[in-house]
Amino acid sequence: MNPASHAPALEVKDLSVEFPTRGGMLTALSDVSLRIERGEILGVVGESGAGKSMTGMAVLGLLEPPGRVSSGEIHIGGKRTDSLSNNEMESVRGRMVGAIFQDPLTSLNPLFSVGQQLIETIRLHSDRNRAAARLHAVDLLKQVGIPGAYERIDHYPHQFSGGMRQRVVIALALAGNPQLIIADEPTTALDVSIQAQITSLLRRLCREQGAGVMLVTHDMGVIAETADRVAVMYAGRIIEVGVVEDVIARPQHPYTRGLMGSIPALGARVERLTQIDGAMPRLNAIPPGCAFNPRCPAAGPRCVRERPRLVPEAYGAVACFLHDGGVL
Repeated sequence: MNPASHAPALEVKDLSVEFPTRGGMLTALSDVSLRIERGEILGVVGESGAGKSMTGMAVLGLLEPPGRVSSGEIHIGGKRTDSLSNNEMESVRGRMVGAIFQDPLTSLNPLFSVGQQLIETIRLHSDRNRAAARLHAVDLLKQVGIPGAYERIDHYPHQFSGGMRQRVVIALALAGNPQLIIADEPTTALDVSIQAQITSLLRRLCREQGAGVMLVTHDMGVIAETADRVAVMYAGRIIEVGVVEDVIARPQHPYTRGLMGSIPALGARVERLTQIDGAMPRLNAIPPGCAFNPRCPAAGPRCVRERPRLVPEAYGAVACFLHDGGVL
């Protein structure tokens, strides 16, 4: 039995990403660890600049130079990929890991029909001939809910609506039958009703294909509807991870409590929503100790001196001294 067949879709261990600058080294990600099983959707949430998209780009091997993985490991389907060259990563992308980005127009070439783009991707990652690849492309378009797939396969991206283009992008991500899909804000550019269709589609296809999904978003509503577990990021670190229902109902980290408290609930009448004072620190101004300490209502002396580690607790894991000895 091939041990890789039982490996998780994604395992990231102590991943750090750095950007050398004239003013010194900037750490964009620090000791990020996460695991996604096959058939599981992990939501990654946080404010802009928290490191969500950076984590996805690192997994895809698409960090913008001079950014680089400075330490840690990335394993996709049991294969270590962080040490691969750019050429070697070309064979990993598409075949082992697919990507869905926020704006489908950036993922589709306007000069080629969607069928040409799907067929090229399928043939690149399989031994199908052109006729077999076209049949598979039609089948993929049907799977993602494109009506009239036999005719639509020869249409160009501009002939599709935004929601339909995103469905085509999902079909492209699935074309190589990958074990992992990185979905970076896949519904942000769509209206609410189309968002619901896309998240439902993503969840169904994840189950049917057995692929793990890393769903990057700032929208807790999308996470609640789509993900199985959620990882909350702040200033380049994961500060809380757990089952979606637990994190929403019983957030453990003060930052997560603030996020949950800022979301209005249907039927609940409140005078004022919770507000997190301050802003996410810049990469060149991350404070010592816990990066959230300047904004935290529960911060104590220890929070300024030491950086809390992610420790298991009743409902998942949290990086906060309230749960690591309880002494602030």
